[in-house]
Amino acid sequence: MGEAGAGAGAPGGPEASPEAEVVKLLPFLAPGARADLQAAAVRHVLALTGSGPGRALLAGQEALLQALVELAPASPPARDAARALVNLAADPALHETLLAADPGLPARLLGRALDPQWPWAEEAAAALANLSREPGPCAELMAALAAAEPADSGLERLVRALCTPGYNARAPLHYLAPLLSNLSQRPAARAFLLDPDRCVVQRLLPLTQYPDSSVRRGGVVGTLRNCCFEHRHHEWLLGPEVDILPFLLLPLAGPEDFSEEEMERLPVDLQYLPPDKQREPDADIRKMLVEAIMLLTATAPGRQQVRDQGAYLILRELHSWEPEPDVRAACEKLIQVLIGDEPEPGMENLLEVQVPEDVEQQLQQLDCQEQEQLERELAPEPWVERATPT
Repeated sequence: MGEAGAGAGAPGGPEASPEAEVVKLLPFLAPGARADLQAAAVRHVLALTGSGPGRALLAGQEALLQALVELAPASPPARDAARALVNLAADPALHETLLAADPGLPARLLGRALDPQWPWAEEAAAALANLSREPGPCAELMAALAAAEPADSGLERLVRALCTPGYNARAPLHYLAPLLSNLSQRPAARAFLLDPDRCVVQRLLPLTQYPDSSVRRGGVVGTLRNCCFEHRHHEWLLGPEVDILPFLLLPLAGPEDFSEEEMERLPVDLQYLPPDKQREPDADIRKMLVEAIMLLTATAPGRQQVRDQGAYLILRELHSWEPEPDVRAACEKLIQVLIGDEPEPGMENLLEVQVPEDVEQQLQQLDCQEQEQLERELAPEPWVERATPT
């Protein structure tokens, strides 16, 4: 680190602490700094984010974090600065340190991510997707969203950016989807998403088949799954105003040739699919789709609506085809719910059934492990390999 700081034109000696060496980079990150020195300083910062000690060193530097966010978008180092923030936010152990050093970081990143002119908005969204995986930063981000203008809430702007093709001509904004999925774990975000007057869920549904990005598809499916935990909204979600079930089943369907009688039981969008119809290629997304449908069967009316729309037929074929054991097991459980006997009186709502404490702890542990695995799958790849220390 000392050599890199000196290479950037900063004085120093062997007795200088790592923190002092990082502080020496600040003048070269400031507006108006010489372009070559600024680029060298940012490359060095990005290289530091490739190691745990380097990330820990940078995470507590408020002035440096602010300088990385505030670099002029047209300057060549701005992209590497944005990627350094992605790498810092990818380390959950540093989230508390990041927020303590710079409490305004989520709000500034959000402003960059939702700026249709910001060229590195995808990196800002990726940093937020990483940062919002933990409860504390997620709450801070929700506060930043709530602080937006009442007439145009932050969540509304986020959904609009995600659902508008070409919202930012220079950034695809795929990582807004896992960001929204993380936010949807909070009741306030689900209340917004499930507000019948806003038509938010309806705008998200087509993205379950977005062909160009598994990150976007996975984030949207994760959001819909989280919304399905709100069993009071199941009738609305399954009803004609939303009609969510065909959008959850279609990615799970293959090119099966059903009989005429079976075909009539399916929603129109699932009838007579072409022979080249492909199932969702990502196993994690397939599992979330099955889990969302399972949640919709939590109540007796929901189970009946799912049965009436021919879900069993799609799931039966999926179960026969599915190569992944955990997805196959989830599918088998859902099929058992659909073809099994109704629960005893008083236990009709499966989300409200009292589970023994030891079983609940085991289930929570398994759920946490699965969620961590999913977050690792959807998390942005570190960009540090593209940087070279100077």
